[in-house]
Amino acid sequence: MIGGIFPVFNKEISSTSLYKSKPPGAKCAGFDLRAFRWTQVMIFEIEEINKDSALLPNISLGYKILNSCTSPTNALRAALTLASRPEEIELTSPCPPAISALIAESGSSQSLAVAGTLGPFQVPVSYFSTCACLSDRTKYPTFFRTIPSDYFQAKALAALVKRFGWQWIGVIQSDNDYGRNGILAFTDEVKELGVCIAFVGTVLRTYTMDKILDVVEMIKQSTVKVIMAFAPEGDFYPLMKEVVKQNITGIQWIASEAWITATRPSTPEIYQAFGGALGFVVQKMAIPNLKAFLMGISPYTDPRAAFVRDFWEIMVSDYLQRVNFRNQFGDDVFFDVNGDPPASFDIINWQLIDGQVPTSVCSNICPVGTRKAQIKGKPTCCFDCIPCAEGTIANLTGATDCAPCPQEYWSNERKDECIPKTIEFLSYHEPMGIAITVVSLLGVSLSLATMMVFICYRETPVIKASNSELSCFLLISLVLCFLCPLTFIGRPTVWTCMLRHTAFGVTFALCISCVLGKTIVVVTAFKATFPGSKFAGKFGPSQQRIIVCSCTLIQIVICVLWLKLKPPFPDMVFKYSNKKIVLECNTGSEAAFYAVLGYIGFLAIICLVLAFQARKLPDNFNEAKFITFSMLIFCAVWITFIPAYVSSPGKFTVAVEIFAILSSVFGLFISIFAPKCYIILIKPEKNTKKHVMGKTVHRNTIINDKI
Repeated sequence: MIGGIFPVFNKEISSTSLYKSKPPGAKCAGFDLRAFRWTQVMIFEIEEINKDSALLPNISLGYKILNSCTSPTNALRAALTLASRPEEIELTSPCPPAISALIAESGSSQSLAVAGTLGPFQVPVSYFSTCACLSDRTKYPTFFRTIPSDYFQAKALAALVKRFGWQWIGVIQSDNDYGRNGILAFTDEVKELGVCIAFVGTVLRTYTMDKILDVVEMIKQSTVKVIMAFAPEGDFYPLMKEVVKQNITGIQWIASEAWITATRPSTPEIYQAFGGALGFVVQKMAIPNLKAFLMGISPYTDPRAAFVRDFWEIMVSDYLQRVNFRNQFGDDVFFDVNGDPPASFDIINWQLIDGQVPTSVCSNICPVGTRKAQIKGKPTCCFDCIPCAEGTIANLTGATDCAPCPQEYWSNERKDECIPKTIEFLSYHEPMGIAITVVSLLGVSLSLATMMVFICYRETPVIKASNSELSCFLLISLVLCFLCPLTFIGRPTVWTCMLRHTAFGVTFALCISCVLGKTIVVVTAFKATFPGSKFAGKFGPSQQRIIVCSCTLIQIVICVLWLKLKPPFPDMVFKYSNKKIVLECNTGSEAAFYAVLGYIGFLAIICLVLAFQARKLPDNFNEAKFITFSMLIFCAVWITFIPAYVSSPGKFTVAVEIFAILSSVFGLFISIFAPKCYIILIKPEKNTKKHVMGKTVHRNTIINDKI
């Protein structure tokens, strides 16, 4: 005997058998055509089995079908009725159940009640319930089903969502075991795929309209474009009608197998809001002779059929667990350890015409050059796209972090690629480099021209009065000083870095040493005219050369030690700008660098003090005045150089140093040699011994003798 429970009729249907009494079942109004067809299919299959003597030789199956009214309570009452043995049957020991197997029920909640009650009696239960919870063999040891578990449907639905790239979706569940367990399984699956659930709406066919409207408002307020509904047709239909009524469109609906092929939702009215719905359905196929059987159903036909009771009373769940055969459609039929058959679905998509797949995300994927920034209090699928900071990039869409560029690279405008930083140094090709070169060569030319003038007019009184030998040494040193800025231009190398600083230090020391020698000669010559003076004869040409060489030698020693211990070297500096690399010469030892500058300053101060003392000597041509003025310019330039040098960025540091060199050199050149050239070339009438000596003939005579 096979029992059946379906949510359709308000009275039982049974085969002709020894069971004559009718069980006390609840009467319910309404008629479900689909459930009615299920009962007829059960009757048809039992009759087909009975007709085929090869399947069950000498055994016939009987059936007894009761109505559940889609209620767990009525389903349990019907199950207990079927499991009870009729009173008129003589019982043998042990007492078998009245039925050998039970096919029930279409609803998961009803099946949970039936399977939980009949499990201890080893009565197999099977039918249309899909809740994954029924696969728990500890609670439902005899439950078998002919439809895949929702565990597999949830995995399939999650894979579908992932396939279309939907990361931000809403879900609707029915307020029963089917809906709650289905959504729970689906949520667990999609979370592993990085999909976020925006909201969970709950529906039920017995809900008031206020609860349905709450779910509708939830849909309207949300930004989701994809909603998955895990609910039976009856529970979901009230919400569908309200969605259509409020004209909520533009949503991609995903359906569970419970309503994707249902009759009521599949109408032109519902299509305007639910067109394009996607869902899975259990694979279907045509059963031979079933259509003719269904078409031949008539109230005048006797539905009873003979059966052999003893055979089915000994059939228990252990036999069903070992079932494994291939049916006429080529499908393998078996049950796994959980009583589940092989999972197989067909995919359904409601479409009148070809449609486009919508996009459903809480936040659009971040483009290149930006990174995800989680929004506080929102799911992980909701984020802002923040542009990468300067110097960092994101060259892939959806990046969670921006990668920093290497030190010698910088991010481009789009922040999706690291590009080399601009290399900066003072070059000959830029305007500043060209200007410095021109000024330096101009100074060299003027110095050489002045030297030619001094050589040509070396016998004139002005030249003789200015110490021609020291003047030539001074002009040579000025030429070298004018050439020094050229070593500061161009890409720094090891050799140019060592040359520029040491050449600068030595040539300036030579220059100031010459000026110092001239100053000492002027001062000592005038002091030698006083009675009893011992300075006369002590500062001749030899002493002058010794002063120049010794003062210059000290600077050479400092520079040699500098190059030996910690020499200047080319360096890449990143601190001035994020987008460029400044190539400059690192001084190596700052102490040595400032020692070179300090020594030059020391010589300049001595010159200034000595020249200042002789500035008022009563000569028409007193060179001490010009030396004093030149030293004032020199000291002023280098005093202001230090703070400007420290604060100047990048290649302007080099420009400041070059400016200081050229300014101080031109100051010396113009202050000392311009007056002489003016008299020699423009005022030759003043280039006489009488004019040069004026009233101090005796003193000038001594100076000339020293020279």
